[in-house]
Amino acid sequence: MRKRHLSVLLAGLTTIASAASATAHAAESDRWQVPVAVKKLDNGLTVVVSQDRSSPTVGVSVVYHVGMRLEPRNRTGFAHLFEHLMFQGTPVAPKGVFDNVISGGGGRNNGSTRADFTNYIEVAPVSALDRILWLEADRMKTLDFNPATLKNQQDVVKEEIRVNVKNKPYGGFMWIDIAQQAFQKWENNHDGYGSFEDLENASLDDVRSFHRDYYGPNNAVLGIAGDISPEDAFKLADKYFGAIPGRPTPEAPDFSEGLNTEEKRITQSDALAQVPAVAAAWKMPARGSRDQAPMAVLGNLLAGDEASRLYQGLVKQRQIAINIDPLYGLTDPWSYNGPTLFTLFALYRPDSSADAVLAAIDEEVAKVAREGVDAATLKRVKTRMLADWYNGLESFIERADTVARMQTLWGDAQVVNKVPGWIEGVTSADLQRVAKTYLTRANRTVIDRRPAAMMPGAAKPAAAAPAGQH
Repeated sequence: MRKRHLSVLLAGLTTIASAASATAHAAESDRWQVPVAVKKLDNGLTVVVSQDRSSPTVGVSVVYHVGMRLEPRNRTGFAHLFEHLMFQGTPVAPKGVFDNVISGGGGRNNGSTRADFTNYIEVAPVSALDRILWLEADRMKTLDFNPATLKNQQDVVKEEIRVNVKNKPYGGFMWIDIAQQAFQKWENNHDGYGSFEDLENASLDDVRSFHRDYYGPNNAVLGIAGDISPEDAFKLADKYFGAIPGRPTPEAPDFSEGLNTEEKRITQSDALAQVPAVAAAWKMPARGSRDQAPMAVLGNLLAGDEASRLYQGLVKQRQIAINIDPLYGLTDPWSYNGPTLFTLFALYRPDSSADAVLAAIDEEVAKVAREGVDAATLKRVKTRMLADWYNGLESFIERADTVARMQTLWGDAQVVNKVPGWIEGVTSADLQRVAKTYLTRANRTVIDRRPAAMMPGAAKPAAAAPAGQH
């Protein structure tokens, strides 16, 4: 983090500690504000620019408002498959051109698929910005739809599933399996990585339809952060994207769900795991509700770092767990637009149990619900969250992606500047309320993932022969 931004942040945090309203107002005015300028082109593409002259580089993010939650039925994993296809070339820029042009210009690129969005990100010297925008606009227009490319990427995604899920200890049970158990609606509970059968059944017509329906400019946000003015960035965006016509986007189904009303417990066997693990998940507050920021702070209080309540209690003191890690769906506490889980994942010692881990979690949650949190602890947690937030925004590629995601999901890129205030505004009473409302047994789904050798009825290893016998 640059010294200027760090000093502003620390000054703001010190000022917040004062109860005087005038001092609090000064803290608000002193807080670092991420520069944000927004313009919507005639075709519906929203462009968000954050100027920063500190480095002659630029970050770019194109976020499409479609992800796993909106992929076609009986096509699980299709949104992720399509993300791969976006790198396979167009009629104008064949396969390999995209990566070669960006890497040849000193940049790097990536993409990812989440429940509510798919993002494509680049960072490069500012001199490469024209080429990046031309390439992004080119694949927004159309792709090189052909059977060979589709088959190749179907195989690539299947191999990725083998490596990351099927042939890996624990696989994705803490986000794939737990969602399948916790949610009721297909949009929320199907495997976004995809089944082999569904991936193999994806057709070129499916690919063409998905690009037509969801990859138009009116369903996208272009984020640009770095060494360029908003005026120049808007001109470039219009130059390369302005002529792409908007396209109708299908209406999203109703995928809303209420909190669960009965705890669900599942035990699974894992042939590759050496030690048992447990995942406990609770449905989170809706995006934009008054409970969202308190839930984010509570999650950090419980398991945000090695100073957290659960790490100290389960790992350091009781020594019943090897780790304790929080997950907020597949994103973070601010980047979702539908039912999402707050999940705690822990490896626990073979001489302990999932029940012992859950009991310890329940004990800490009950303590927060009953007593709240002391001022010093709450300040520490908030300070850590604010530092993490600002540190993330120092990277131009992360900043471009953040403002684009906030515009996509919230309809307001300025949320990037509102999150710090939301964090600062959380009180001990807020934490008590969300602990009582959301982190309940009734709202909880649990998977106990045990090594196959620990499952009931598992064959015990044969006793070793006495020395000297064969």
